[in-house]
Amino acid sequence: MSESKSKPGWKSIPIAGLLLEPGSSLKYKTGDWRAYRPVIDVEKCINCLLCWIYCPDAAIVRMEKHVAVNYDYCKGCGICKSECPVNAIEMVEEKR
Repeated sequence: MSESKSKPGWKSIPIAGLLLEPGSSLKYKTGDWRAYRPVIDVEKCINCLLCWIYCPDAAIVRMEKHVAVNYDYCKGCGICKSECPVNAIEMVEEKR
């Protein structure tokens, strides 16, 4: 028989979603989860920043005259589209 190795106990396993070091969330590129991606129509965007405020993943990037999307972190939830008062955001099916 092989020697059994000690497995970690429940007290040594971090709680789900817990980030154990500052700035470590930048390491977790969660954009691969997406089924749909937001596409910004920069001609329609009035830079009101409602999408930036409501984005739960901080994936909306403030630009000088419009916003952009950091697709490394965008999960495609569509909240930005729902909050846009001028319909400048379209959700497009992700191509793999």
